[in-house]
Amino acid sequence: MDRQIDYEQALSDPSTRFSQPEAVLKELGLTREQKIEILRRWAYDESEIAVAEEEGMKGGESSLLQPILIALEQLKGGIDVEYTSPTKQHGMPGISHEFTRRKI
Repeated sequence: MDRQIDYEQALSDPSTRFSQPEAVLKELGLTREQKIEILRRWAYDESEIAVAEEEGMKGGESSLLQPILIALEQLKGGIDVEYTSPTKQHGMPGISHEFTRRKI
């Protein structure tokens, strides 16, 4: 990618800078830690949308939560279960048990 990335803008609203989670992985202007933080924030945003839709508010857009979690798994070598909780906002719908095992 040729453009200088605005990390703060990407962090505050990842979907305005990246169309897909894979684009975060490919961004050369970000450190591994920055990519992880952007994907974590994006996952939180998507989980909030999923909860709103579950509660009857229609958003009309398909969820990117699963691809975001898979991208995080690629960066971290496993989904960090310490950063997830059993609440609606931090569950992992659609992720197989194999992805939720913490790799040591």
